[in-house]
Amino acid sequence: MGVYFFRPPHVFRAIERLKPSWRGELEITDALQVLLDWGLRVGYSFVEGWWKDTGTPEDVLEANRMLLDYKLRSKVAGVVEESSVEGRVVVEEGAVVRKSVVRGPAYIGRGSVVEESCVGPYTSVGEGCRLVRVEVENSVLMDRVELSDLGVRVFNSLIGSDAVVRGGEGRPRGLRLILGERSGVELRA
Repeated sequence: MGVYFFRPPHVFRAIERLKPSWRGELEITDALQVLLDWGLRVGYSFVEGWWKDTGTPEDVLEANRMLLDYKLRSKVAGVVEESSVEGRVVVEEGAVVRKSVVRGPAYIGRGSVVEESCVGPYTSVGEGCRLVRVEVENSVLMDRVELSDLGVRVFNSLIGSDAVVRGGEGRPRGLRLILGERSGVELRA
């Protein structure tokens, strides 16, 4: 497993010279060889300590759980009204938690609004989100996500920035969602 860092413009010139491999792909090792052939410096270093590949939705959720477990320190800089905040929870500045329960470990980003909802454990809510009358557990919500009136628990979900999920009549009992940016879902009977 590796992570590569390049400085333009040399790497782009090297890539332009490559031919697809037998797999039909431009190979990173071929680009490295071109850079070496040109006499450019190619270096490496080993990562000491923790590393987590996040190539699948399950991997992202596991990484979120690990970060919340080991790195999260409680902090309430936003507004918490008529709510219960349990365990290690961060409520960032400008966030509002009203008539809700937040169970840690959980993170509520700047400017997010959580009303009449249950959030967590193991949930990260990005900036500018709006959660109204929902339950969310073990999930990652990117920036500006809107979840409202679902009447079901959202769990083990990844929801991309600017996605909107609104409830309707006759909903299912639970949802597991993996939604890309700017997605929209309306649940109906």
